[in-house]
Amino acid sequence: MLTWGLLAGAIGCEVAATLSLRASDGLTRLGWLAPIVVGYLVSFVLLAMVLKRGMPVGVAYGVWSGVGVAATAALARFLFDDPFTAVMAGGVVLIGAGVYLLEFGAHA
Repeated sequence: MLTWGLLAGAIGCEVAATLSLRASDGLTRLGWLAPIVVGYLVSFVLLAMVLKRGMPVGVAYGVWSGVGVAATAALARFLFDDPFTAVMAGGVVLIGAGVYLLEFGAHA
């Protein structure tokens, strides 16, 4: 269970860093530089810990990237008024299905 908690932390840090990158306006607002660098660094450290604990890399990376993409797209809609159309929502559902199949396939 700790492994999944570490993965959730990695995802949260990556999403926060990516949203901070968006808020930095192409790195022209340097006040966002620290959250960007720290967020990505902590995310990779936590992901490395997940892999060290034995989670298959395909599962870990699939969940990390899939959940990260979905969360970033949804949060960017509310934080930055970025588009989030029905087609994009369908893409998020497909990402979720793909992540589920990666996890399920690892134990089949």
